[in-house]
Amino acid sequence: MIVGIDLGTTNSLVAYYSEEGPRIIPNRLGKNLTPSVVSVDEEGNVYVGETALERMSLYPDSVALAFKRSMGSGREYTLSGKKYKPEELSGLVLRALKEDAETYLGEEVTEAVISVPAYFDDQRRKATKRAGELAGLKVERMISEPTAAAIAYGLYEKKEDTRFLVFDLGGGTFDVSILELFHNILEVRAVAGDNYLGGEDFTRVLEKICMNKMGITADALSAKDEVRLYRHAEAAKREINDKEEVTVECLLQEEMKSAKVTAKEFEAACEDLLQKIRQPVKRSLSDAGLSLSDIDEVVLIGGATRLQIFRDFFIRLFRKFPDTSIHPDEAVALGAAVQAAMKERREEVREMILTDVCSFTLGTEVVMEYGDGMVENGHYSPIIERNTVIPTSKTDRFYTARDNQDKVCIRILQGESRFARNNLYLGELEIDVPKAKKGEEAVDVTYTYDINSLLEVEVKVVSTGEKKKMVIKGAQNTMTEEEIARRMEELSYLKVQLRDQEENRLALLKAERMYEESLGDRRSSLEHGIRKFEEALRKGERAEADEARKELYRIMEDD
Repeated sequence: MIVGIDLGTTNSLVAYYSEEGPRIIPNRLGKNLTPSVVSVDEEGNVYVGETALERMSLYPDSVALAFKRSMGSGREYTLSGKKYKPEELSGLVLRALKEDAETYLGEEVTEAVISVPAYFDDQRRKATKRAGELAGLKVERMISEPTAAAIAYGLYEKKEDTRFLVFDLGGGTFDVSILELFHNILEVRAVAGDNYLGGEDFTRVLEKICMNKMGITADALSAKDEVRLYRHAEAAKREINDKEEVTVECLLQEEMKSAKVTAKEFEAACEDLLQKIRQPVKRSLSDAGLSLSDIDEVVLIGGATRLQIFRDFFIRLFRKFPDTSIHPDEAVALGAAVQAAMKERREEVREMILTDVCSFTLGTEVVMEYGDGMVENGHYSPIIERNTVIPTSKTDRFYTARDNQDKVCIRILQGESRFARNNLYLGELEIDVPKAKKGEEAVDVTYTYDINSLLEVEVKVVSTGEKKKMVIKGAQNTMTEEEIARRMEELSYLKVQLRDQEENRLALLKAERMYEESLGDRRSSLEHGIRKFEEALRKGERAEADEARKELYRIMEDD
């Protein structure tokens, strides 16, 4: 038996395909949602779901939650003195869902289609697969959460010839995906998102408002106090949807404290979070080459989309009402169940062809030579750009960078930064080349990326025909998303004298951001403008730098 599983940051669900269509399987408590929370006591007993959630108030040091955000990062959680990786904790949640499904269905569950955020990179997807294997599940196929939701809306509801914008704001991750359904083909056109934005962040905002009104600081709270206040803030967040004002009252520091929070106060405090939502929406539309008027339906999924302040913001942003005909917490699991039925080739399910996209750009490190003869290492050359429909294969040619060079090393990278060091290292492949003057020998580098997130890299020496290849199955990089972000902020141009000027720093920062958000010719134009500006700054001529900066702005403003 194959089931569909939505492994969520806050809650998880399991579903199967019945004669009446996809159905959610209730857990051992008779509820559809199982909190993605794990607790381990001193004796090694494991608690999952609501039980673990309840233990959190009493034994906060024995409980882990929101670990999906750290999947594939190498982070460890300590529960009752023992350490667990995020995929191990996720495996415990999956095992509980598997047991619930087997009890409900009366048969063994051997395989699952598990959903993942569309913006999960290869490393996180591999960690999710390992979690399934730890739970005793065969995981041959994963499906992006927005694609699963689109299946639920498109196939289950029999809607065709539709362009969806699927807006997925869950407990800990945010995805926006644009998909097109035509006959029996569901094509992902573009994805964007933020692995560190979700409903939990809105709860933290409300929690902070309460602390300010109560006159207490986070440092002054015990671990139990922190848990208690968070849970009351979470409950108040749900209440505030239907009220103009809520009262948060709980025992903190051995004293009953209370705070009244109005809906307007909460909305104002959440403005920064709401603004963070705009950029991935714009990026996905830009990458897909579409405008909002080209979108037929906007679908909301994820529990956080039920927040009234979010709904109001959404309507202002999109100027249309979303489709919420399927429960936002259940759409992904239902779609995963339909996908599971497709995999089983169930007769009652119409076969659908699914296409996906490469969520992040794949490329290699190169040397750049400027007009004044200066050579600079460490630049990034994209080979397969983000949101390219997969499976895909692309070849680029690279030339030797120095005289008598006898080896070429292709460093395989994933990311959007112009600088190699800021992108995720996946591996490298080295090949011998005949000695010659620089630029006379070349290698053809072919990247082939498939639907199962496997990257094959082939390097061929043009003059000799010698080839080497390797398959990247996901690097065991222990760097977290936060560490990568911090490195991206360490901009190398700060060492150049003129770049200390605020206007030059601002121009380069804006251009770098737009470069990462652009593709194709637009990205090339920005690259040219940035290089010209950097070259002017390097010379130290103020007038030339000013003119190059103006030209760069003209490129940025050119639609």
